[in-house]
Amino acid sequence: MRKTEDDRLDDYALTRVPDEARHSWVSVAVQRFGQVSSFQQFLVGAVLGFGMDFTDAVIAITVGSVMLEVITILLGIAGVREGLSVSMLARWSGFGRKGSALVGLLIAFSLAGWFGVQNGVFAQGMHDLSSGTPEWAWALIGGVVITAITVYGFTIMAWTAYLTVPAFLVLAGYSVVDTLSDHAIGDLLSSPPPGPALSLAEGTTLVSGAFILGALMTPDMTRFNRRPSDVVKQTLISVTLGEYLIGLTAVLLAHAARSSDIVGIITSSSGVLGTLVLATAILKINDWNLYSSSLGLVNSLDVLFGRRVSRRAVTVVIGAGGTALSAVGIVDDFTDFLETIGVLAPPVAGVIIAEYFLVRRFRAELDRARASGTLPAGGADWMPLSLVCWASGALVGEYVDAGIPAINSVVTALVLYAVVGKLVAARRTPPIGNPRSPLTEVNMTQSGG
Repeated sequence: MRKTEDDRLDDYALTRVPDEARHSWVSVAVQRFGQVSSFQQFLVGAVLGFGMDFTDAVIAITVGSVMLEVITILLGIAGVREGLSVSMLARWSGFGRKGSALVGLLIAFSLAGWFGVQNGVFAQGMHDLSSGTPEWAWALIGGVVITAITVYGFTIMAWTAYLTVPAFLVLAGYSVVDTLSDHAIGDLLSSPPPGPALSLAEGTTLVSGAFILGALMTPDMTRFNRRPSDVVKQTLISVTLGEYLIGLTAVLLAHAARSSDIVGIITSSSGVLGTLVLATAILKINDWNLYSSSLGLVNSLDVLFGRRVSRRAVTVVIGAGGTALSAVGIVDDFTDFLETIGVLAPPVAGVIIAEYFLVRRFRAELDRARASGTLPAGGADWMPLSLVCWASGALVGEYVDAGIPAINSVVTALVLYAVVGKLVAARRTPPIGNPRSPLTEVNMTQSGG
């Protein structure tokens, strides 16, 4: 089989997505909306509604959404220009080859874990609906279905989104109307929060933190777009509608039920319908958890072991592992661990954005390679500056209480990398005729390259 055919079947996991494999912005936007309008947004909205009045919840969602949109658009533009997944892009956007393997492992473990967690939630909901079938059986069914869809890649995932996103919106809309029918909307809009008060900073943190990992994996999706303007359109539409439509609806539900248990609110009030809402919500995001996890691991295996492994095979392995863990109920024990390593994700976005748009030490190489449809030949193994900025951003996000932790983390890594990177670049002049960046040479020397 020709290499190009292998690349196509592998969804271009280790190469650029060629022009002929790009999709309309609508097909990508539907999948992005499926991510942003996930059941997680219902959960976040319900927590906001339980602790905030409607006006404060609107402000929290607005501030958090704007910050997320900026990060998502910048990463998305880099993805569509280069046609590369985020872990591949990291090789020439601040982290170097071996540094990108760390990024790939972070994404792989984080999203594989969330795949298992959400598959477990699906199994629990379906078990509650059909009490005769055990949870482990539903976990196997859900895991096998999602894995099968993801194995076939972006095109089949797009068709899945065309089915599940409208189904989710119709089912959720009917369920919400049914739940709110006994309440006056005006009263819900003006009612005080039913639970312990959340500050505006805490509410904004919930909004931004809930989707920061989704923002980081944006290039995995936008590499299939055709132009940067597509990224802007789909991000503004999907993030805005997803956050406001789903998030604010959940705020009203929390006020009406005087509870933050959105799963209980929907499933108890709507029965079969509510459970189907839960099922479609998880289906339309969990394939992307598995997909991006497989892309990250494929890059890491290529870098660390020099082995080009099939994305499809990796998807099957990760899917089987996550499904098995959710079937035996162990995966729930990993939630705290996943939230802990989640603090490592935001500063990765800051480093990539700073390198790609501001420092630009590898942009000339990327531009030349992109013109020929290949990958840059040069590059460092390790980029010490990126590791320092990554660690600094993670520490600030974890231990600085002021502001919004996820955004603090991104901004810290971005500003530190941009300032130091520019200062170092200004002190060095590339030799005439040397096609590689001087900083590439410096970092290759530092890494033994």
